[in-house]
Amino acid sequence: MNTRHKFNLWGPTSLAVLLAASLTGPVFAQTAPEQADNAVTASEALADADQEVEQARDELPRGHFRLPEQGDIIGESYTVTVEDPKQTLIDIARRHNIGYEEIRMANPGVSMWVPGEGTEVVIPAQYILPPAPREGVVVNLSELRLYYYPADNPGIVETYPVSVGRNEFATPVGLTRTTVKVKDPAWAPPASMRREAAERGEPAPSVVPPGPDNPLGEHAILLAMPSYLIHGTNRPDGVGMRVSRGCIRMYPEDIKSLYERLPSGTQVNLMDAPFKAGWAADGTLFVQSYPQLEENVGDFEPLLGAIERVDALTEDQVEVDYEQVKRAVESPDGHFVALYGPQAPKPAVEEEPAAELNGLFEEVELSRAEPAEEDA
Repeated sequence: MNTRHKFNLWGPTSLAVLLAASLTGPVFAQTAPEQADNAVTASEALADADQEVEQARDELPRGHFRLPEQGDIIGESYTVTVEDPKQTLIDIARRHNIGYEEIRMANPGVSMWVPGEGTEVVIPAQYILPPAPREGVVVNLSELRLYYYPADNPGIVETYPVSVGRNEFATPVGLTRTTVKVKDPAWAPPASMRREAAERGEPAPSVVPPGPDNPLGEHAILLAMPSYLIHGTNRPDGVGMRVSRGCIRMYPEDIKSLYERLPSGTQVNLMDAPFKAGWAADGTLFVQSYPQLEENVGDFEPLLGAIERVDALTEDQVEVDYEQVKRAVESPDGHFVALYGPQAPKPAVEEEPAAELNGLFEEVELSRAEPAEEDA
């Protein structure tokens, strides 16, 4: 992992002005060697300035990544060091476009509330693009992350952490589209919420006007699915968790940016892919696994689905360690696991790999057969 470097905040124009100022001044007679040395120094300064300008142009806004020319992976993981003892992991996560569960799983053993000055914190900012058409908005529910492929900016993908519906208010899976965008929305608590509040002795108002007490925040994007929205929040600490009543919540700064640029009528794909696999540009095959949403399990066998996904990408052209696939499914923590290629660990020598692999597939087939036996 690489430690992220801070980019110079001077813009190209400022750099040019500084460079011009540094290279102009009183002119004195110089010897030939001095003139040569000064020419080299000026050339180096110009080269450094050009590099700074190129870096400034290359820097993308928050959440923006260039789509890979080859493969399925964007971003990179890196580490930061806690400098302020008052900082929480939640503060750090928000600053780096990461959600609650993402930062928690990437830093096991680190306190969410008091990570401590000097602690190194992993920022898991590397993503395998979801297995879905790269158009419009894609929300991967298990991953708690939204992806946006802007039609007017091809070659770019944006991604942001989100909250989705908790168990009893699960966010539905399916295709929909955006309809109306509302600035400073009012919020009408649903009848079920008002009943719950009344039972606690805290009657809820029929309408909550715009303001700091409004859970929709300052921006809302309505979907064609009735009662479902993509919106902000007045409690950003919960972004990246299953805490909503079915809507998609975003950090206030993220929904503000998306609100300003997302056209009405944009397709929204609400999908659930707890296991993802994809190729890196260097030919490494990576997988990621997230905790699966219980309401979407149904007859789906997680391990079989993972193996089928890997097989679809490899087409039996490469040798894959399926034990690693199994471990990723059984320990869904979002970590990148390299299965094949230059970044993959060298396989250990095994006496009977074929027998073990057969046993793994037999285990999957047995798990699939069990429901049929119970029905009988």
